[in-house]
Amino acid sequence: MSQAQSAIYPSLNGASVLITGGATGLGADFVRAFAAQGARVGFVDIDAQAGAALASELGPQTAFVAADLRDLDSLPQTIATLAERLGPFTVLVNNAARDERHDFATLTPDYWRDCLATNLSHHVFAAQAVADGMAQAGGGSIINMGSISWMRGRPGMLGYTTSKGAINGMTRSLAAELGPQGIRVNSVVPGAILTERQARLWLTPEKNAEFLEQQALKFRLEPHHVTPMVLFLASEASIGCTGQNFIVDAGLTLN
Repeated sequence: MSQAQSAIYPSLNGASVLITGGATGLGADFVRAFAAQGARVGFVDIDAQAGAALASELGPQTAFVAADLRDLDSLPQTIATLAERLGPFTVLVNNAARDERHDFATLTPDYWRDCLATNLSHHVFAAQAVADGMAQAGGGSIINMGSISWMRGRPGMLGYTTSKGAINGMTRSLAAELGPQGIRVNSVVPGAILTERQARLWLTPEKNAEFLEQQALKFRLEPHHVTPMVLFLASEASIGCTGQNFIVDAGLTLN
């Protein structure tokens, strides 16, 4: 995130923050931004090499554990391991996801279950794992990463769009469930974000022009355009916000 777009949130200085899928892409930008705020940042990712490199880059205020978040039985212990090093988490960013393309005609039950496990289920159980610690600390903030893909009804990625649509309902229910304990739950809903993975797998001049034509704002969104919203929702500057979707899409959903 560029200095011009950054804001300093005193409530994040010294806070203990957990980020899933933090080794690359959006997640890595989140990890760097929270570390720059003075937070203690724990992150989890299946990419052990990239995660270890990022933790080494940022130093002792960060801690990384390589884990497969689809393994829900081991997830609480993974989170507990990080909390032992950094303290109980008062911010959780449920970011991990994988927007793979697939054909509806050949979709199998196993692939479908894996889509939900990769993009949805761990959000619930990561929140469950940190909720008690947040309540004991007097409150906290959970931020679920959605996607406008479900709002636009994008074909060829039914497992992903279904998961991201479900995050909307999950966010609202968790906000009601955890609000009495001072825990806020919101979702950030990005548009077409140009990450290294997106550029490598799917970016073409035609697709780039298509997004720019459809967006109200005529520039491609990158991770650093989303990160400020995540920081805001994690901080006490957003103390009255819960159960809401915050869209960062350069106006793509206006069409």
